[in-house]
Amino acid sequence: MRIDLNSDLGEGYGAWSMGDDAAMLDIVSSANVACGFHAGDPLTMLATVREATARGVAIGAHVSYPDRVGFGRRPMDVTHAELVADVIYQIGALQGICAAAGTRVTYVKPHGALYNTIATDARQGAAVIEGIRVVDPALALMGLAGTPILAQAAEAGLPTIAEAFADRGYRPDGQLVSRRDPGAVLHDPEAVAARMLRLATEGAIEAADGSLLRLRADSICVHGDSPGAVAMAVRIRAVLVENGVTIAPFAPGAA
Repeated sequence: MRIDLNSDLGEGYGAWSMGDDAAMLDIVSSANVACGFHAGDPLTMLATVREATARGVAIGAHVSYPDRVGFGRRPMDVTHAELVADVIYQIGALQGICAAAGTRVTYVKPHGALYNTIATDARQGAAVIEGIRVVDPALALMGLAGTPILAQAAEAGLPTIAEAFADRGYRPDGQLVSRRDPGAVLHDPEAVAARMLRLATEGAIEAADGSLLRLRADSICVHGDSPGAVAMAVRIRAVLVENGVTIAPFAPGAA
């Protein structure tokens, strides 16, 4: 049995740092690298990619709405053409960084509000898919497990990766609990690790109302900016490995 562990990294900006990227890169198998629209700058991107490459960690473009002030967590009603261009621009920036570091981008994971919007919004989903396809149709799209965007991307010919969130609460419909609501972010490493083991081995996760949600996931995300993120990631990895689950990048051709 095999599953990927990923984290959102490279989200510092200039003199401002966020999370312990070096520690997380020793734990995860894939790194979603911020591409400058919600966080990240060229130097941070390059340093993150070099560190990831040295550890054999796969690189993904963490593309976002252009919203540094809101950290990409505010929905935006952008035109199709604008969103396509924004996705192309961000992937291209990270591709250049990866070329300089001797590696490559293997997947794309939208960030924040863009991620949540395209999960069910076919119009913006189509723009993201088009942006990826015109750059490189071999790039995989990572999206929320069980949501329409994965089928939409597959129908367009893109490889897809279904993602689950270790430290986030789920609604009974498979959507994430809003960060504005209680129970949105989970903090107990032992409980979260047990929860992810059940997901990896049984394809099931408990929703916020106590109901059982069936969910197939290729990758598990641990947010690098959450309090105690490193300790939680360490425990998740340990519990999975102890129970016979191999941690490895999902992307075709990844290290």
